[in-house]
Amino acid sequence: MQPDDELCLCFHITKRKVTNYIRIEKPKVASQLSECGGAGTGCGWCRPYLAKLLEQSVSGDVDGSSEEISSDEYAANRSRYVRDGGGTPPAGATPVDP
Repeated sequence: MQPDDELCLCFHITKRKVTNYIRIEKPKVASQLSECGGAGTGCGWCRPYLAKLLEQSVSGDVDGSSEEISSDEYAANRSRYVRDGGGTPPAGATPVDP
C-alpha cells in the first residue's frame, strides 16, 4: 500500500494519516489508534494492519516496507472478510465488492 491509500476503508483513513498519528502521538497500544479518526472501529478489517504499523514503528521499521500488499488486493480481501460475516461497515464506508 502507498502512503495515500486508505487503510481504514470504513472511515477513509489513509496509511499516511495513521503513520503520522503514530509518529506524533506515540500510542502505547494499537487500540489507541481508534483516536485517529475512528480507525479500526468500523468493520474491524484494518485492526491487524493498524497493530502491524504500530509494531513496525516501535521496531524502527518506519517505512513499513515488509510484507506490502496492493490497495486493490487489500480492498478485495476486506470485501471477502465482510461477506464472510467478519464485520459490518458503517454508512458511508467504501462499498464491499459483490
